[in-house]
Amino acid sequence: MKHQLIIVLDFGGQYNQLIARRVRECGVYCEVRPYTTPLAELEAMKPIGFIFTGGPNSVYDERAPHVDPAVFELGVPVLGICYGCQLMAHTLGGQVTAAQADTAREYGKTETYYDTSCRLFRGLPAQGVSWMSHGDYMARVPEGFALTAHTDTCPNVAIADEARGFYGVQYHPEVNHTAHGMDMIRNFLYEVCGAVGDWTMGDYLKTSVAAIREKVGDGKVLLALSGGVDSSVCAALLAEAVGKQLTCVFVDHGLMRKNEGDEVEQAFAKWDLNFVRVDAESRFLLKLAGVDEPEHKRKIIGEEFIRVFEEEAKKIGKVDFLAQGTIYPDVIESGAGDAAVIKSHHNVGGLPDYVDFQEIIEPLRLLFKDEVRQLGRELGLPEYLVMRQPFPGPGLAIRVIGDLTKAKLDILREADAIYREEIAAAGEDKNISQYFAVLTNTRSVGVMGDGRTYDYTLALRAVTTSDFMTADWARIPYEVLDRVSARIVNEVKGINRIVYDITSKPPATIEWE
Repeated sequence: MKHQLIIVLDFGGQYNQLIARRVRECGVYCEVRPYTTPLAELEAMKPIGFIFTGGPNSVYDERAPHVDPAVFELGVPVLGICYGCQLMAHTLGGQVTAAQADTAREYGKTETYYDTSCRLFRGLPAQGVSWMSHGDYMARVPEGFALTAHTDTCPNVAIADEARGFYGVQYHPEVNHTAHGMDMIRNFLYEVCGAVGDWTMGDYLKTSVAAIREKVGDGKVLLALSGGVDSSVCAALLAEAVGKQLTCVFVDHGLMRKNEGDEVEQAFAKWDLNFVRVDAESRFLLKLAGVDEPEHKRKIIGEEFIRVFEEEAKKIGKVDFLAQGTIYPDVIESGAGDAAVIKSHHNVGGLPDYVDFQEIIEPLRLLFKDEVRQLGRELGLPEYLVMRQPFPGPGLAIRVIGDLTKAKLDILREADAIYREEIAAAGEDKNISQYFAVLTNTRSVGVMGDGRTYDYTLALRAVTTSDFMTADWARIPYEVLDRVSARIVNEVKGINRIVYDITSKPPATIEWE
């Protein structure tokens, strides 16, 4: 069954993934495509609507990204956001100029007035705050368009040609700062494009399992399982689809949190698959002995992971498919639109060319992170795995500052477990995006009982963030910090001082190394 499709045409704006996520949250499937995609290709995808994104350019600049004007003759509704709105006005015969102070170069939260007879604003309040971010102004609106929203300084904050289903807004409805922005997107999808809301995870699971079975046939699939959310959900989906034809290699490098390896193994007990857990702790620790430079640690761990995986793969012999847990943001960021290519991405750090396989299979490549978690729930994975926090590939190796020993890792494991336990018990886990302990290289004098101690200082880190690009330190209640501190110092041998990291990102990073 083919889902209805909205195409988000990417002009290099910073919120493009967010627009796509909002559309999917409304129960409608969408894909992000670069603005350079040929018209014939877009038409062949049979979208029920287009959304043109924002972007950093000025549309009257000759190097600015443009679109084939014939897109407006396909009979498909279009919603232009910010740059997308100005592009539509410019292409259809309007005029866009640089904004002067009196013609509203607007940025930030702005009181806006809406014409609620317009389908975009139907059923919504006539006034509310919108999030503006534009330095250009539509001096002349194209023929056939009505002005459907304004601010005190800008008469044409939204334009609409209801007959053709073309809408443009100068603000960003996809960000939380815009009141009822989500409802406006929903109105565009359901009132204008005629969406039926056929995108659900339960449905995706069914179609996905069928598609994987058809593709794999009786072939063999190999997956490197890290224990993170993406690789775990990928493994569960493949296990559901092809069972015994799947081999998961779980490299347990001894750098995971307390009980984590066992939890991962246990989560897959319900499926009949080949689950290979490699106990490689001593190998990794041997390689890492005496290494204290963070990048060097990362490199050693990355290389050793591939060596171990390679050895296991050789035992299995030829496989037909190598599976990877690549998700949609990785696909978009590897080069869509004009947005600078953020990262060239591969999950295993470069493809293992020594593993004998014919094709790569990436069953999550169309899903956003929140959808991956939802799919994990549909598959019956335990909540502790589905809601697992971001955990670096090198694991605790970069949360022990300086050189690594098993003793230090064990100290950190115990302390980190207490910290996480107390945060969850206080219900603070719902307010914090990521929290963990760091074993510093600093030793200091302390007093325990009647004796003097000379032990490690443990740092606690907790941040709130919406995108992990910037983050603020979490305001954990003092009594919770007090409980954490008292328990760790009493229960974990080797720690006599606890500090709390109150630095935001930037200037600091979230991890310490």
